[in-house]
Amino acid sequence: MPGIPYFSIMRYRHKNRKLYLRIRFLARKMRKNGTKAEDFFWEKVRHRQLDGLKWNRQYIIPCKLTSELTKFYIADFHCHELRLIVELDGQIHLRQQEEDMIRTSRMSKYGFTVIRFTNEQVLTDWAEVERVLLEYVSG
Repeated sequence: MPGIPYFSIMRYRHKNRKLYLRIRFLARKMRKNGTKAEDFFWEKVRHRQLDGLKWNRQYIIPCKLTSELTKFYIADFHCHELRLIVELDGQIHLRQQEEDMIRTSRMSKYGFTVIRFTNEQVLTDWAEVERVLLEYVSG
């Protein structure tokens, strides 16, 4: 990641540190209060169940916009080995499609691939979700 080493997210020593701590608190709260689709997805990928890959839930992604401004995004699911982010979109995402496009664009600039599924896809067609993910993994 330009400007912010990927492995040093925790090392903020300036004004972004307070913001990061608030975002971290929010991410932890979101982990404990996930949607049905998030909980279902997590049960399917945790403990390296999907092709031996390690996943993180509600993972903080910093995107440095300027030398003074860092935007922190909370990705629903993140696979470090693949630099892959999986976003599960519920009803709210129908109203914020433009924001989602900006968010995806910024994360892509930092080398992440973002794959989106609807909550309904995850809950009703896991085989297809798994197929898409495994297809991405195999290249």
